Amino acid sequence: MTTAGKTYQAKHRYAQMSAQKIRPYADLVRGKFADEALELLACYPSRGARLIEAVIKSAVANAEDRRAQNIADLEIIDIRIDGGPMARRFRPKARGSSSIYHKRSAHITVIVG
Repeated sequence: MTTAGKTYQAKHRYAQMSAQKIRPYADLVRGKFADEALELLACYPSRGARLIEAVIKSAVANAEDRRAQNIADLEIIDIRIDGGPMARRFRPKARGSSSIYHKRSAHITVIVG
């Protein structure tokens, strides 16, 4: 049985960071080989880069666990950063009023093959 054409995926749901802050790092690594993407993300100090790096490592580990033949040749086929649910919080304002602010979350999906 060959692994050509097989895909492996990993997800991080409800990441406590907005999708808007994570997407630029996803655009950097889309279409690259997994090991090359991990080296590239290690150069960035952002928390968003760390989140994507962890999901890519998980997808590669899933491929190893399912006995993929060529781990070194795994390529990031698709990487999606979708918005998750927003928690609504209130902040006090002047004269007894309040305003709503949103604590945003994101869903990160990485597919390698």
